[in-house]
Amino acid sequence: MTATAALGFGAAPLGNLFTEVSERDARATVDAAWDCGIRFFDTAPQYGHGLGETRLGAALAGRPRDQFTLASKVGRVLVAPSGPRPASAFANVPGVDPVFDFTRDGVLRSLEASLQRLGMDRLDIVHVHDPDDHETLARDQAFPTLFQLRDEGVIGRVGCGMNQWQMLHRFVADLPLDCVLLAGRWTLLDRSGAPLLALCGQRGVDVILGGVFNSGLLADPAAAGATFDYAAAPPELLAQARAMAATCAEFRVPLAAAAVQFAMRAPAVSTVLVGARSAEEIRADASYATMTLPDDLWPALGVPRADP
Repeated sequence: MTATAALGFGAAPLGNLFTEVSERDARATVDAAWDCGIRFFDTAPQYGHGLGETRLGAALAGRPRDQFTLASKVGRVLVAPSGPRPASAFANVPGVDPVFDFTRDGVLRSLEASLQRLGMDRLDIVHVHDPDDHETLARDQAFPTLFQLRDEGVIGRVGCGMNQWQMLHRFVADLPLDCVLLAGRWTLLDRSGAPLLALCGQRGVDVILGGVFNSGLLADPAAAGATFDYAAAPPELLAQARAMAATCAEFRVPLAAAAVQFAMRAPAVSTVLVGARSAEEIRADASYATMTLPDDLWPALGVPRADP
């Protein structure tokens, strides 16, 4: 089986996710992604508290706007702190913090601010971001606002990005979404998102996959402190990932390549996002996406031949 989806760039690492990335490395990473043929770029106000958008926009400035797809998100607005700042997964961030806001006003303010940080005049995709605890408000205000902007030609497609598949399934069933961004729930280690992928295939809704390494475990399960969904990997998943790595080694294939191409094989999937903090990382990811993998690898990894 061959990969069918395109590779996209996820800009969370450009926002100093976990550790700082220099301005030089951030620019070099986006330049390398472009040189590798990547033309889909995904960001959000949350990433580095605006820094991810600023760096991505600067790196894309001057490139032909009709040659790449740019996605960002709404649902968090950046505000100056009024007291002690909450903990953040991003290092050395600007003096603003993300606050959930799924109201119409919050969506409009978020979009305007994102375009300013990106230095762009339009977004091709706008996702409602992590409405886990705000489903009703997202349905009543955030999505209708985006659908109106889409109908008016102000934005391109409307989607929703989450780390769970159940709410996304409800949204796809009920709302006229163009796409969804599902993180971490369709991977070699976690295939729970199959019902969502099946529904999206039936409805003609594009699936963008993120978190295909489950935050690192599927990239290098032998690494000390390997993580699954941004926390220490449970022993049973660590053992499972290491067994998969051993199986891949028998086929002379990196586990990371199997992880990327597993995500790219599902018919409903249009784009697979990979995050990178250096030119070397994104070049490696691009090689994983294009590497020829033997068909016999998939059943050896316990992957059924029929995709969702």
